Amino acid sequence: MATTFTRKGSTTRQRIIEGAAAEIRERGIAAFRLDDVLARTRTSKSQLFHYFPAGKEELLLAVAQLEADRVLSDQQPMLGDLGSWPAWQAWRDQVVARYLAQGQECPLQTLFSQIGGRTPGARAVVTELMRQWQSEITAGIRRMQDAGEMRTDVDADRAGAALLAGIQGGVVVMLSTGDIGHLEAALDVGIDNLRVDAGTGRPGGR
Repeated sequence: MATTFTRKGSTTRQRIIEGAAAEIRERGIAAFRLDDVLARTRTSKSQLFHYFPAGKEELLLAVAQLEADRVLSDQQPMLGDLGSWPAWQAWRDQVVARYLAQGQECPLQTLFSQIGGRTPGARAVVTELMRQWQSEITAGIRRMQDAGEMRTDVDADRAGAALLAGIQGGVVVMLSTGDIGHLEAALDVGIDNLRVDAGTGRPGGR
């Protein structure tokens, strides 16, 4: 059963999470210390353990959830407005820009290496992130299909899943090599494969 906090308590808890996230982004997980979070957020140790009874691991999981939420919020409003080709291009460009700005340090991967990516809590965070992300992409595909702008001979759910898988693969390559080209290719080819040639109604490219 989830703990319910007052409005003030929720604000304090969120401040601690955001402070911890900032510490990790600036210093890295290896240098992460609860004392630094307390100093940064001007909270006491008793407060921290009130909001995170399990201590460091519980706080890190909360930070992982924050970073997962940022993955989606950084793509808005483009991701939620995939109803035209310019909107799809804007979303594509925003995804590329986000990962270019992030570079080869991924906060989520860093956190999962610390808390254990296969733990139930970590799996739940990733599963929900992917579910929401795919749902937004799929909704955009369906809007375009209804408007006659995307192929109707493909399953929107599977197409959304394939596009998301391509993005994730491109991100993994970028994190390993620093090369953003694979992510760009995954987005461009995945989106082009959904296009309809205006003159024939058949699949078409740019």
